[in-house]
Amino acid sequence: MAEYLRVLKQALQQLGGHGGLRGALWQLLRVNDLKTGALVGVDKYGNKYYEDKKYFFGHPRSVDYATEMNGKNTFWEVDGSMVPPEWHCWLHCITEDPPTTHPPAARKFIWENHKFNLSGTPGQYVPFSTKRKKIQEWVPPTTANK
Repeated sequence: MAEYLRVLKQALQQLGGHGGLRGALWQLLRVNDLKTGALVGVDKYGNKYYEDKKYFFGHPRSVDYATEMNGKNTFWEVDGSMVPPEWHCWLHCITEDPPTTHPPAARKFIWENHKFNLSGTPGQYVPFSTKRKKIQEWVPPTTANK
């Protein structure tokens, strides 16, 4: 019986951590995950980062994505590239300390503003090839009609 009460308590904590039943459903539809924990920090885009120490294996760290980034509505278009590099390292347990307590060293390859992932869109990067094609497209022979 005590085990059922513990599970019920955890379920109510999850619902309370996401703003009730409605907030939990929106979170579940939006990012397909319900994780809570202690707020560790917020980045410059408004993403909130949480850590839950009770998860020993798996992913004890999670992110709550911002609904607007650089003037674009990102409520339904959640993308992993919305996380800045310094927070990416903390999320994937590369560093133990979050950037709020130990800021990373400045690197010249880290951009200042977020750039959205353009893969699969007309604005994607396509490298220019200087080599001749190995396979040429087939052109059907023409017949002269007299």
